[in-house]
Amino acid sequence: QVQLVESGGGLVQPGGSLRLSCAASRSITSIYAMAWYRQAPGKQRELVAAITSGGSANYADSVKGRFTISGDNAKNTVYLQMNNLKPEDTAVYYCRLWTTLGDPGYWGKGTQVTVSS
Repeated sequence: QVQLVESGGGLVQPGGSLRLSCAASRSITSIYAMAWYRQAPGKQRELVAAITSGGSANYADSVKGRFTISGDNAKNTVYLQMNNLKPEDTAVYYCRLWTTLGDPGYWGKGTQVTVSS
């Protein structure tokens, strides 16, 4: 069983930046992809950004140009650099890891990001 632990969330003013990290609890021999999702109060969980083990990344339109996902396969860690944060980015952010295409993947427990003045 793999546990994912997110960190880096917090309270930030609009226009500020945060860097989220997600680390796997043990070494994983094969990672297919990792991703960040978020869920705001009263809304469905949505995909924010995803990256394959080969480095191919995709972003939700709402965060393009502001967020950057990156991964360190050797450390089994994925990062989300969030710049120019907006109040609408406020949510619990979750990371997800797939070891193979089509498997359900593993989820972290989430980290709260609040953007407010």
